[in-house]
Amino acid sequence: MNANQSETDSFRLFDDKNNSQFAFSFLGTDSSKNSPPPVPPPPCIEVVISEVSSSVKPTLEPVNLDGLTLLKGRVSTHEVFSLSNSDLVPGKYEGGLKLWEGSLDLVKTLRSKVESNKLALVGKKVLELGCGHGLPGIFSCLQGASAVHFQDFNSEVLQCLTIPNVVANLPVKSQSPDTDAEVRFFAGDWSEVHKILPDLQTEDNDSNCSSGSSASYGYDIILMAETVTQFLHFLPSMNLLKRRVCLQCTSHPHGVVYMAAKKYYFGVGGGSRRFISLVEKDGVMTASLIAEVGGGSSNVREVWKLQFK
Repeated sequence: MNANQSETDSFRLFDDKNNSQFAFSFLGTDSSKNSPPPVPPPPCIEVVISEVSSSVKPTLEPVNLDGLTLLKGRVSTHEVFSLSNSDLVPGKYEGGLKLWEGSLDLVKTLRSKVESNKLALVGKKVLELGCGHGLPGIFSCLQGASAVHFQDFNSEVLQCLTIPNVVANLPVKSQSPDTDAEVRFFAGDWSEVHKILPDLQTEDNDSNCSSGSSASYGYDIILMAETVTQFLHFLPSMNLLKRRVCLQCTSHPHGVVYMAAKKYYFGVGGGSRRFISLVEKDGVMTASLIAEVGGGSSNVREVWKLQFK
């Protein structure tokens, strides 16, 4: 994705109150009798800053986001995984080295909400799922979040791209956790990563979450950019997917999720609208469309806000 292309997009915000609301959960993939069995996901681990790759060094480039300039690294899948420059290799690589358009859309939306006093990140615990470059999480650090945790499917993405990107944009914060945001990095598949993410409960709290009882665990804000097709290969059921959001990530009852995605993903299936329409029956969270990029004949990108009922 060319960063300059994103700057020419028509960026339009919606008022949260003027959009219909839907329930929220995660979307499963289409099954196929001829599909090979899924490849086991990589183990879930925490990656510390000192584990940054010494062999792969990203090339840093500026990204201008309507006057806000952040740095983003550039590395190839061949350098990191000895693969061709593919966006997805099921079970091995989930696209984390690519700067997805939705990541930039999400930063722009968060910034607009902060500037209009509709969002406060100061003192909040933030988790960016499927982080890749980590620009939304980096922006959260710049806005005074107390903790920002970055998660990606691949530890190699964190070591070769995310950590260098965070250090380049936040050299003080990333190395002085006692005085600034707590910045941590976690790798692994979504079906298991809740077991190592800090301050999250596991199986014992499923009933508490589904019944709507309050709890102090979880993150205040979850950030996701174009993750609806990246993590779906190993998730076994809608019950597990519902638990993914309401239990293992988002603080109940005031936590929120900001999700950026394309309206449709041509060729691979899924997209924001299918995502929303398939989960209306869950009744756990409501969703509001708050930003739209594009609007012509090309694929529209959207940002949604999701919160507990």
